[in-house]
Amino acid sequence: MSEGHNREAADAAVSSRVGKFDARVAAMPLVTLPIDSLNPADSPRLSGIDSTRAHAMAESGTDLPPIVVHRQTMRVIDGAHRLRAAQLRGADRIQARLFDGTADAAFVLAVEANVVHGLPLSPEDREAAVVRIVFSHPQWSDRVVAARTGLSDKTIAAIRRRRSADLPKLNSRVGRDGRIRPLSSAQGRRSAGELMTANPHASLREVAKAAGISLGTAVDVRRRILRGEDPVPPKQRATPGIAGDAIPVSSTVDEMAGRDHAATLQALRSDPSLRLTEAGRTLLRCLNLHMVDQDQWSRMVDGVPSHCAEGVADLAAACAAAWQQFADQVRRRGNAPV
Repeated sequence: MSEGHNREAADAAVSSRVGKFDARVAAMPLVTLPIDSLNPADSPRLSGIDSTRAHAMAESGTDLPPIVVHRQTMRVIDGAHRLRAAQLRGADRIQARLFDGTADAAFVLAVEANVVHGLPLSPEDREAAVVRIVFSHPQWSDRVVAARTGLSDKTIAAIRRRRSADLPKLNSRVGRDGRIRPLSSAQGRRSAGELMTANPHASLREVAKAAGISLGTAVDVRRRILRGEDPVPPKQRATPGIAGDAIPVSSTVDEMAGRDHAATLQALRSDPSLRLTEAGRTLLRCLNLHMVDQDQWSRMVDGVPSHCAEGVADLAAACAAAWQQFADQVRRRGNAPV
């Protein structure tokens, strides 16, 4: 991809962000307020108003766009320089858009306004704003905070780490799509494993949504269960190596491998009541086809391309459910009185 194309894509992203912000502001009620009714801005700019900029705006003679004011506190959210310019012109009233929300939400809006319009915030301003936002909105993901402050999510994560001792401890965060996701996927993996065990015919997409994990994580959980492993990788376990951490799965490959199924199948092949009937021969062929060892299962799992994973997993789960139903019916028949 060319440098020019990358620059165009970045410009388009910035333009989209500015457009969305302007649309939000334009939807706020427009009023005319007495200047002496306004309180000082709760600005993310640590240095305050740039008097040179304010004087330049006052002397320009152009109409000043409406400022944004927090209705509950009458603090200026966006437009401190415009307000000062209006005062220098001798005005006693100014047009404003009214924002309804908490003081914390008003500060976030102030940061966004300074990111998309006007003088860029200094690195010190942005870091101070991030610190304040992660304290007031600890549930927001790094990407959400990054989108509001114009910094990268890696920078947000680094700031969180430096302030981790002071921040509240949370088990999940809210992403840009509004969905709540666990900070660690361990619990989600365990929930997915339990769902797959209780409802083997459920699709991977259904399991992922119910457990709050990604579709890719759900695929990995199913692979681990098929291999007889704990759904949670060792590095994600709070107490690795403890058997109690594993989800009990009654039909894992390890448990099945502990039985001498080869001998059982050979005995069934030799039984005339199966070998000499069409239904019996069909059953023996199916049983023989599905008798594979753990290494073979692992090779087949690894051989499934990612774009086929959900379809293959759904069909395999449907087969497993059908075999389980068959096994239950056979057991009931075997236990029935003659």
